[in-house]
Amino acid sequence: MADTLKNEDTVGAVLFQVQDDLRQLRCNLEKITISERGTTLDIQPLNSAIRKTESNIRKHTEDYLKTVTKQLLVLPSIEDLQKKTVQLPKRKPALESIPDMHPHREDLPGASPGEKHKSALAMRLLYNPAHPNNRAIMHQKFGISLPNVHKRSTNAAKHHRIITGPAMSLQSIEQKGRHSLALEEEMGTVPDPSLLRMSIQHKAASLHPRGNSYSSKIGLIGSKSRCLKQLKWETEPGSTCERIDRECTPLWTTKTPPPSTTSKSLDHRGMVQDTNGLFPKSPQNLHVPVNVSKYSFTIIKGQINPMATDFFHFKQSFSLCWSSVVDALEALEKLLRDFAVPLAKVSGERLVEYSHGWDNGWRKTPPVISLLSVLENREEVLDLVSRPGQRYKGVGGIEAAAIHIQSCWRRYLARTAYLRHCQRKWAAGTIAISWLMHTQMRRVRKALQARRFRQLENYRSRAQHLAANWKHIQSSKRTIIHIPSLDKNVEVIYVCPRHLEEDILHYYTSLLKCDGATDGADTGATQASSSIRRFVILTPEAVDYFPTHNMCLSTLLKYSPRTLKRIRNLIQGKQAYIVGGVAHVDDLAVAEELGVPVLAPEPAIAQLYSTKSGGRRIFAGAEVDLPPGQEDIYSLNQLHETLAELMAQNMDVQRWLFKMDSEHGGRGTAYCDMCHLSCHNWALKEYHRYGAELWNTKRIQESVLLRYLDEIPEWLARHARPAKTSFYPNWACFLKTFLRQGGVVEAYPPSDNVTCVTVDLLLEPGGEVTMLSCGDQLHGSCQLETIGSTVPQTSVHPETLHSICMRVGQACLQRLIVGYVSVDLATFLNHDTMEQKVWAIDLDLTYSDQLAMTQMLLMMTGGTLNCRTSYLEVPMPVREKCCEHQIAAKPPAVNRYAVIGSHLFHSNLSMLYHNVFFKMCKAHGIGFNLKRKQGTVFALYDSSERCRIGMIAVSEDLQGALVTFARNLSVIHQEISACKTQGETNFKELIKDIEDVLQMTVQNKKRAVEDKPAA
Repeated sequence: MADTLKNEDTVGAVLFQVQDDLRQLRCNLEKITISERGTTLDIQPLNSAIRKTESNIRKHTEDYLKTVTKQLLVLPSIEDLQKKTVQLPKRKPALESIPDMHPHREDLPGASPGEKHKSALAMRLLYNPAHPNNRAIMHQKFGISLPNVHKRSTNAAKHHRIITGPAMSLQSIEQKGRHSLALEEEMGTVPDPSLLRMSIQHKAASLHPRGNSYSSKIGLIGSKSRCLKQLKWETEPGSTCERIDRECTPLWTTKTPPPSTTSKSLDHRGMVQDTNGLFPKSPQNLHVPVNVSKYSFTIIKGQINPMATDFFHFKQSFSLCWSSVVDALEALEKLLRDFAVPLAKVSGERLVEYSHGWDNGWRKTPPVISLLSVLENREEVLDLVSRPGQRYKGVGGIEAAAIHIQSCWRRYLARTAYLRHCQRKWAAGTIAISWLMHTQMRRVRKALQARRFRQLENYRSRAQHLAANWKHIQSSKRTIIHIPSLDKNVEVIYVCPRHLEEDILHYYTSLLKCDGATDGADTGATQASSSIRRFVILTPEAVDYFPTHNMCLSTLLKYSPRTLKRIRNLIQGKQAYIVGGVAHVDDLAVAEELGVPVLAPEPAIAQLYSTKSGGRRIFAGAEVDLPPGQEDIYSLNQLHETLAELMAQNMDVQRWLFKMDSEHGGRGTAYCDMCHLSCHNWALKEYHRYGAELWNTKRIQESVLLRYLDEIPEWLARHARPAKTSFYPNWACFLKTFLRQGGVVEAYPPSDNVTCVTVDLLLEPGGEVTMLSCGDQLHGSCQLETIGSTVPQTSVHPETLHSICMRVGQACLQRLIVGYVSVDLATFLNHDTMEQKVWAIDLDLTYSDQLAMTQMLLMMTGGTLNCRTSYLEVPMPVREKCCEHQIAAKPPAVNRYAVIGSHLFHSNLSMLYHNVFFKMCKAHGIGFNLKRKQGTVFALYDSSERCRIGMIAVSEDLQGALVTFARNLSVIHQEISACKTQGETNFKELIKDIEDVLQMTVQNKKRAVEDKPAA
């Protein structure tokens, strides 16, 4: 120990001399810097100082190494924290498996087999430390005298093993110190004087890089180590520890294995200034050995007393690996100074083990939690270090706090600026996308407007051509798209909005084969085949693409290119035109694709005049009688004021109707009776008191008008009823839609017997008006809903009806309305004058169901309907064949009457297939006689639910047709219904209405018989 202290004093003196030389070197460097402005540079003092430093360091380093190698060294345990030991093989290995540890340059080519066997046996004994001859072979081969250590306990063996290193003197250590300092000067790094003083006593190995120290050791004693073998440290196969340096390492620089898996799994990030990120949430989970250290020392306030006995003992015991320990020790001292830890007890064994693992794996500053694992009072230090703000109490705490505050403030500013930037960027992107969408929509809108304008222009040009050539088209063969007309000169392409089932197609094919043919089998077959060829049914493929979209038929056809292509092929080279349903803008698109005209008004004109308000304007322009009322009502106050004025002016009206503009078929109609108005009787007394002539003055009506205005709101709220409660359950729902769409208020005819007539007109493009169908309406439970009609009509004089229809048709033509128009009229008997009055009540710009059923009637009977005379003329077949030379006379025509039901509904019909239904009707004698041209014909047009049908009953007189129709309804209802399953139907209400008509017919006949004798 005395020799060691003496050598350390010599090393200290030499290092002080090195410090003086370096100081003088610094002064010379300053002179060199100042003299750079001159013409010459004197660098000779620098060279001489460097050479002097190198020689001193080299000499004392050699002496120091010689001294150190003579000491007993304690190597740390190579076991990891999970008690995984490195086991050396205990079995006796085969000679062939023992590796040759000699350097290749010393292998003598002429070695005898005996010498090789002896060398292999020596190496085998060298691998077995428990063998008695191991110490002798170690001393003989390598000059290492191992101490004779008795067997220790298992716990003691786990901490360290004691071996002796090769003999070296203290001079080698001094030479090593000189050599290391010289290398640092060559690298341009000169340590601080305070660090040099510390290195004199404690850190001799840290003055040079590990790689240079290792090379210097090899250079100094390389001649003595050529015959050394290299050992490999291997862990157990199941161990989680990595292999430490697979390459062979010299015995005097043997390194311990790296730390345990727990310590290596920690984050390798450097120490940060904020304590929030230094430690995990549960640091107690880290496994720390609990064994008592024999080489512990104390660090007070982050400083190590180099003269302390415990530290000196620790340093002397681990001097061989001190170069790696000193770096970990410096990091631990810095950590304790930074966090102002007053006292820390360090376990030497843990520090050495930790330093070896750090040297092997970690190149950056070790994490705090792993550094604290080498302390014996780890919990106390960790609790102190974990306190908030503790970092700012240590060395550099004020600067760290200032840096932390500045970083937080800069982070806040950067975050705020970033969020503002993101917000502005999002706003700019939103604005840009909105602008792009706006420009795109505007461009698309302009393109659509231009396209529709082009379609409209083409429609007008084709309409002019159609008007100019209408007479020629009507007299020649033509193709009608979408309309089921069966004229012999007409080919029909019927576009159906749904796929028809096979039974429906078969049924209509059978009807086409009949086609009113009665002039012989050959002629009938020819006409049947011709009718079948002239009738084509197509379904747009877009029906399958948009099953849930509510689109009109023109729109579906517009998006069906295959159907359009087939229609184009069918009409190629033929005169054709389109007849649609309700006019739509897509009709123009379809006409543009097919290149054919449309027999309909422009969509804008149709939309204007197809409403209830538009119809009243046309009737007013035609100068026909229409019920008292007012159109274009859009507000509640307007409704109340208008209704009060109408009620005051028409005291004989007992019911007022409210009709929506866009509804049809009685769905958008409500009514309210005057009998529920409390002041109505008082108003009638006032009316009778003044008389009809004086009542028309505003001054006399004012009192009644004010009384009406007060009571109308409550009267409507309590007593107004929608005609069909299935669409609008109460007045509130009806009124909401009525005010949104607009509507009409008009009077119901003041009579108990009111008959409504429907007339279908064709407004030809050439300016002519043709009556195609006329019939008296049949109603069900709701008197405002039409279910069927009787053809021809018998309620209005034919000339009167013809005059009204001509005036309405001309008024429509003046407003550029062409095509098919349906006019509804109401006729009743005025009790004051006992004259028949006819009011025009509704106008539909479409092809009506009555017209379609009338066309089917004419096809089955082969007759013609003369609306000017109200006769349905049917040709009768010739009973006997004429002679060959006898000229065949024209068959006589007879009158027929038909009852048409176009909206027959029964929910139980869906339980029957159509073929079963026809068999049932045939069993009850329900059918059509082609020879007599009378009977019953059905129309099937509901293939999805099969609960709606159409029926035509033809007879010689009106009474017979009504009886046949009512009987058919009764039979069908009885056959498809049971006592408990009557189902929903309008058959019963229609039968009651037919009975009322029959009674009226009987009364009219009796009255006619009574009037004849009087005449």
